Amino acid sequence: MDPDFSSSDMWWGTLGTVRPFSNFHPERDVQEIQAALERKDAVTLVRILTNRSNAQRQVIAQSFEEQTKQDLSAALKKALSGDLEDLLLQLMMLPDQLEAHRLKDAMAGLGTDEETLLEILCTRSGRRLQEVSAVYKRLYKKDLEKELKAETSGDFAKLVVALLNKGVSTGGVQRDVQALAASLSGKKAEAGPWINILTSRDSGHLKKVLMELELETGQMVDQTVEKRFSGDFRLGLRVLVQCIQNPEVYLAQRLVTMKTSLVHGIMVSHSEEDLLAIRAAFLRLSGSSLFSALQNHFKGQHLQALQAVCRSED
Repeated sequence: MDPDFSSSDMWWGTLGTVRPFSNFHPERDVQEIQAALERKDAVTLVRILTNRSNAQRQVIAQSFEEQTKQDLSAALKKALSGDLEDLLLQLMMLPDQLEAHRLKDAMAGLGTDEETLLEILCTRSGRRLQEVSAVYKRLYKKDLEKELKAETSGDFAKLVVALLNKGVSTGGVQRDVQALAASLSGKKAEAGPWINILTSRDSGHLKKVLMELELETGQMVDQTVEKRFSGDFRLGLRVLVQCIQNPEVYLAQRLVTMKTSLVHGIMVSHSEEDLLAIRAAFLRLSGSSLFSALQNHFKGQHLQALQAVCRSED
């Protein structure tokens, strides 16, 4: 049975920018998309696909396949190219499929994009990451944990695997603070307590732990991490601490680079969750709205599609 999109009450109060289209008629959308694909009419494709929720886009894809015996994503590939093609194909992916795709891309080729791995692993719940792992296995016939281990080493590998398998266990705030403080007392800081505690408590608990640790050490946690750790593990802890304290600010910092792959990945994957909060953080960080910043870096239908996902000026 298709989902019921007739009521959008549940969407009010969401921090997403993309919401279900209230006057949704998938058959009509499919007819327009078919005609647009034949004409290579990117304007129509952008208008429809950026104005429907992901669930609605899945209904459109299913209806398109039933009517045409073609896969909609494959048809979009034939009709489009470049950055616009990449963006619309990401919009057509299921949320967990998109995260699996981004993780795969981050590990492709010679170098590993550690920060994209960290972005996804640090901002997603353990439950969500298990779903992403299952999708990864189905799509790529490979085990995500094994792939991550092969791409990383040392304490950083331990951190990445712990993040992938994160759960929530109880712990006392003061006990956790003392364990972290003790790990810093030797000549060489111990990674173990940081990995164990920061990947196994809920965010509310961890915010208190990090605040208390700052009082205990008289130093901001990011400064402590910077001074006492090194290499990829330092990067991993820095990102994890930022994501515990304020994930929207961390994601906004990523967007400030205006790197196309990051803009696509973050905006699409957060469009129905918390892109409004990321937009607000972006404005505070850069002094410019995300909507305007996009205009300064992108153009044409690619820009129109990005701005449609962004939705409006701040």
